[in-house]
Amino acid sequence: MLKAAGLILNRTNEKAVKCADNAAAFFRKHDILCVDPQTEELAVQPDLIVTFGGDGTLLLGARYAMKFDVPLLGINLGTVGFLTEEDPDHLTEALEAIISERYQIETRSLLRVLNTRTGDVFYALNDAVITRGGYARLIRVDAYVNQKAYAAFTADGIIAATPTGSTGYSLSAGGPIVEPGMNCMIITPVCPHSMQHCPCIVPDNADIRFLLNPGREQSAELQIDGQNMGRLHAGDEIHITGTDRKIRLIRLHPYDFFSLMRQKLSEWGS
Repeated sequence: MLKAAGLILNRTNEKAVKCADNAAAFFRKHDILCVDPQTEELAVQPDLIVTFGGDGTLLLGARYAMKFDVPLLGINLGTVGFLTEEDPDHLTEALEAIISERYQIETRSLLRVLNTRTGDVFYALNDAVITRGGYARLIRVDAYVNQKAYAAFTADGIIAATPTGSTGYSLSAGGPIVEPGMNCMIITPVCPHSMQHCPCIVPDNADIRFLLNPGREQSAELQIDGQNMGRLHAGDEIHITGTDRKIRLIRLHPYDFFSLMRQKLSEWGS
């Protein structure tokens, strides 16, 4: 039984604020507590997370869905909407379905990301990125797969993406679109200096290591699902693997990936 709902929204979006207020009123009417998962101390743990915004807001919500191990629903008030499930015009119907448990759960794979210098571990729904950030020059990243040298990239950065993340930053950098049910990871360089550096797909049980080459003076940033997780220095190594942990997305309607792709590609083409 649903007792508490965590609401996360893009507060710069007036429609998102109004939609979240309407959702809060609905939940209160049904004696369901609304909480802000971004608050450091919660008296009550949420039973699900609902986001109001685009895919970026949903990725933020995913961090808390993973933290509390609860399902995640996205109300789409953004522009892309690969991950968000419902449009705001059907908010009441969506919330009624939620409290009546008339929905399906779709699981999506995650990346486990380890900063070997600090020992920090992160989980990514979309991607882990090493980017030059504010560093003025291209960075040199040595990539290894299963302890074997794959390539040395001189580039703006390098991406390790899940199939879910294949339609995000990786796609913008020239990576392939991968059906979200595939068990794999995608390695995509960002604006590489050499045209011979192409994206690569590896199994989700592969061991990926990105080494910020120690032979040159350089620095970079580690980003997880678009969030900056700290500065990297020459010699730092990021270790990326698949994991048994999953994110649970609430689906109120049948999810047709290829139909969605046709729709989005048509929108981008126009």
